[in-house]
Amino acid sequence: MKRVLIVYNSQKPLAIEFYNEVKVYLESKGIEILDSSYVERADFVVVIGGDGTLIGASKLLIGSKIPVIAINLGSLGFLTEIKREEAFDTFDDFLAGNFTYEERKFMEIKINTKKVYALNDVVLSKGGVNVRMVALNLYADDIYVNTYKADGIIVSTPTGSTAYSLSAGGPIIMPNLDAMAITPIAPHTLSARPIIMDGRKKITFEVLDKDRELQLMIDGQTNFLISGNNQVELTMSRLGLLLVKPKERDYYSVLREKLKWGDKLC
Repeated sequence: MKRVLIVYNSQKPLAIEFYNEVKVYLESKGIEILDSSYVERADFVVVIGGDGTLIGASKLLIGSKIPVIAINLGSLGFLTEIKREEAFDTFDDFLAGNFTYEERKFMEIKINTKKVYALNDVVLSKGGVNVRMVALNLYADDIYVNTYKADGIIVSTPTGSTAYSLSAGGPIIMPNLDAMAITPIAPHTLSARPIIMDGRKKITFEVLDKDRELQLMIDGQTNFLISGNNQVELTMSRLGLLLVKPKERDYYSVLREKLKWGDKLC
């Protein structure tokens, strides 16, 4: 008997309604529904909601190789690619072994001795509208790269390159590349531009104002206060999330659909 963990956005009535439909459907196929405390026993995971729901669920799966079927009930859905009307056909194909998946790598963040992971991005920011800009030195493998004076810095994975980083003017990175994008937020100098770094590099930041606390946000969901005395290191992890891919859809078609490429916008 196969086992499944279903994660859904319990704040959205539509997600609750669809969860109940999925639960009945999978149980009719002889699938055991697991509680989240038994995620390690799951043969696959179903996520119902938007990208935020999937990012939250991804933290349960770090270090596992459990395939994830992510169904979009949110607004944009770069990660939750499977549409509601495709869900049950996708379940049948998956259970028959007729599927492919794509691995999305995590970013590993070391804050002093603590280790956390991000699927999308890490944002180091000033933490308020009326707070003065931050001043940071950027290093790659301990080699000085640049000094940034800005409202903050976004370090994104390829997966996160279509999230906050994109809205701040950052580049889109193909999901299979081992890379990170460094994107300044409202930089004080016009020469400060986004840069793509080798994901194997160790990225570190030096806060120049040692007496000041900055905000470090992980995937827009977890917040830390960082001072000039803290050591923060970022690198791409070998760990990843296995996303089941919808049939007859590729990354370019997702970009065209979500970003309206080729559409007449005016």
